[in-house]
Amino acid sequence: MTTVTTKDGVQIFYKEWGPKSAQPIVFHHGWPLSSDDWENQMLFFVDKGYRVIAHDRRGHGRSSQVSDGHDMDHYAADVAAVVDHLDLRNAIHVGHSTGGGEAARYVARHGRDRVAKLVLIGAVPPLMLKTAANPGGLPIEVFDGLRRQLADNRSQFYLDFASGPFYGYNRPGAKASQAVVWNWWRQGMMGGAKAHYDGIKAFSETDFNEDLKNIAVPTLVVHGSDDQIVPVADSAPLSAKLLKRSTIKIYERLPHGLCTTHADLVNTELLSFMAT
Repeated sequence: MTTVTTKDGVQIFYKEWGPKSAQPIVFHHGWPLSSDDWENQMLFFVDKGYRVIAHDRRGHGRSSQVSDGHDMDHYAADVAAVVDHLDLRNAIHVGHSTGGGEAARYVARHGRDRVAKLVLIGAVPPLMLKTAANPGGLPIEVFDGLRRQLADNRSQFYLDFASGPFYGYNRPGAKASQAVVWNWWRQGMMGGAKAHYDGIKAFSETDFNEDLKNIAVPTLVVHGSDDQIVPVADSAPLSAKLLKRSTIKIYERLPHGLCTTHADLVNTELLSFMAT
């Protein structure tokens, strides 16, 4: 397997396809998935002549199932280790959900001289948790409920999550793809329960306001209006306002997992942004 070892001894698995001379695109996956979640986009963009890279976050997929470091600072540093190892420059970073938070922190703290553009899709910034300063966020009880379900029966929880709100399969008239559901479940169960449990705090309680303010590269913010995981009203428009050079695109009635359910639409939108 292709891996890089971080400063604290964690092996991070990554995929790299396409010519090394081409412009790189780095994909950051959502919770609790892996780089496999980007296969459609990676195949699409390598066919367009890009160099595509995706890694498994620590504790996820094929990366080390370590006990510690499941927070955004470590996530971003792990990305930096992959980027430095491959010497990626002029890169476009694309993050979905938790991966959007990871990508934002990486670009803000590590990637200023190596990054050309950023894309945030259904992303968790600026802050998911309801606080006095963020009254539109979700109450802590929502995330406590996720932790409880994970600890009680992770396998069933993941099956229910993918079968329901993640892809909008719980909506009237929706036709669920069992292959998509089982692929989500497969990716989730590859990772470690401890990493996924701790990751809930990372994606829900991390404040990205300062990260977004410090990002100077052109950034595309994409979200589905029917996102049941990261509600659009308290995420995409707020992020777009904080970013220096943002373009926002809200797709009506699309779910959180829009990169899978509407891959052609998303890929076309990304290609247009990347090519300009």
